[in-house]
Amino acid sequence: MACLSTPLHAQSSSISGTVGLSSQLVDRGLAVTPATPIVQAAAAWTSASGWSLGLSGATEVRSPGHLSEALGQVSHYWSLSSAWQMQADLLYYDYPGDSRARLFDRTETGVSWIYRDILSFGLSAFTLTHGNHHDPRGAADVDFHWPLVRHFSLSLGAGVAQRLFSPYDSYAYSTRPGAGVYGYGHAGLLWSYGAWRVELDRIATDPVIPRYGRNLVTQPWVGTVSWSF
Repeated sequence: MACLSTPLHAQSSSISGTVGLSSQLVDRGLAVTPATPIVQAAAAWTSASGWSLGLSGATEVRSPGHLSEALGQVSHYWSLSSAWQMQADLLYYDYPGDSRARLFDRTETGVSWIYRDILSFGLSAFTLTHGNHHDPRGAADVDFHWPLVRHFSLSLGAGVAQRLFSPYDSYAYSTRPGAGVYGYGHAGLLWSYGAWRVELDRIATDPVIPRYGRNLVTQPWVGTVSWSF
């Protein structure tokens, strides 16, 4: 997910939030913004019964008056055992910052399984909200976090998704049904201490995915600094 998220695991009703700064917004391996500093903020209300409501947004530092991403989320999680949890999500993504970025506007539902905050596996189905083609598309993601030493941990992730557009489209905003699937992933180092979190990731994306032009190319490295409260 491109935007910051807030923890959903709570023993009583609570409100939490996160603010952060990233070097670029990347959504399933694809660049949503140019490589420029991005301010992000997220807030969530979580109940003791496992329900959560969340809102988040992001904007380029150089254009603070223009929202780059907005996200609304409704979630519910269940404890399956002392080690396993399951979570279901309904999300709405809106990218108002650029006509090409609106390609990513969508409604998405998903389910994921989490093992001790170390391993997670998720399946998602989404429908584009613009253009003439609203056929459901799917994605699968796996993420792994392994503690190292002195507040550091290893962060790995990989996924596959149906393309939003054909690799032969001459213009990125075409919303014809995508041809096949593409792969993406990341490998990085995460440092966390109290409310602070710093992450640097090496991004990899299927090379057959078309680029949107010079300003919307996924950078090989993406960094994020965030603070939660």
